[in-house]
Amino acid sequence: MMLCLTLAGCSSKVAENSDYSGFLGDYSNLKPVKTSSGQEVLRWVAPDFNINKYKDIYFAPVVYYPPPRPDSRVSAATLEQIRLYTEQRLKSGVSSHKPLSSQPHQGGLMLKTAITAVSAENKDIQFYEFLPVTAVVAGTMTVTGKRSQNTFLFIEAVLTDVSTNKPVVKVVRKAYGSRVSNSQAPITAEDIKGAIDVMVADVVDFQGQ
Repeated sequence: MMLCLTLAGCSSKVAENSDYSGFLGDYSNLKPVKTSSGQEVLRWVAPDFNINKYKDIYFAPVVYYPPPRPDSRVSAATLEQIRLYTEQRLKSGVSSHKPLSSQPHQGGLMLKTAITAVSAENKDIQFYEFLPVTAVVAGTMTVTGKRSQNTFLFIEAVLTDVSTNKPVVKVVRKAYGSRVSNSQAPITAEDIKGAIDVMVADVVDFQGQ
């Protein structure tokens, strides 16, 4: 019984169907892939996609989808800091592939990005916590909310061919930040920045496959 309770604290490394926000519309063709940083994401790339065919990329402002609900863990100010940091860093990463345009136009691409969640979950179970005594301790800490947690954010993005208005790349990513001490500890922008930085490094390394 306690082992089951402990296992309930395990975190999923990728987004699951229940995590989809609806921002992308169709999620049916997404497949798990490993990025250059070793992170697992859900991604789809059109079979005939070749970024060299396009002149530039229009980078739409990063949004929250659905609209966020600030609470005691994540304030409105923190949410805006996270959005701005994501936008600034991601725009820089995208510009490493193509020049950025001020508006979408024929012969170009358009990138739309949404942050669909900012939260935290119980940290991964360690092997030593499956021993009888430590499993009980870990399970008790999970129930009482005293177990340390991993911060994370969900990102959904779609790259569209402006001329055809058809998507050429879709991505859903669960990106992990730093740990917080317990389930009541506030989540700050600093906790999330590391997750955004790793994501942007993968964008820079993306080869279109």
